[in-house]
Amino acid sequence: MTDAPKVLRSDAVLPAGLPFPDGVQIGNLVLLSGQIGIRPGVLELVPGGIEAEARQTFANVARTLEAHGGSLADVVRVQVMLADMADWPRFNAVYLEFFPDGAPARSAFGANGLALGAKVEVEVFAVRR
Repeated sequence: MTDAPKVLRSDAVLPAGLPFPDGVQIGNLVLLSGQIGIRPGVLELVPGGIEAEARQTFANVARTLEAHGGSLADVVRVQVMLADMADWPRFNAVYLEFFPDGAPARSAFGANGLALGAKVEVEVFAVRR
């Protein structure tokens, strides 16, 4: 018998009242909903282009994981959506600031029309230890 999925909600990043969960947890596996580079508490992207949005996105991922007892050290998979694949090298430079050894496993693809006109969106899977 497996654990039933638990919907995760907090006010770590998204403003209160939105119908979007932080993610779900099944056993020790945490699947976060996509994160973009918004300022916590408001639906406003940070200025500064792909690098600034990527840094804020990972800061938001970290805040969300911390709200549910985890951290970036728990991340085992990252899925990256870029509005422009030409931003891949600049995104990678920021990625390595957060994951210096290049892990965890990841994939990336180009996407047209990310929320709020974002340049990047990131989904993560994490394993709570």
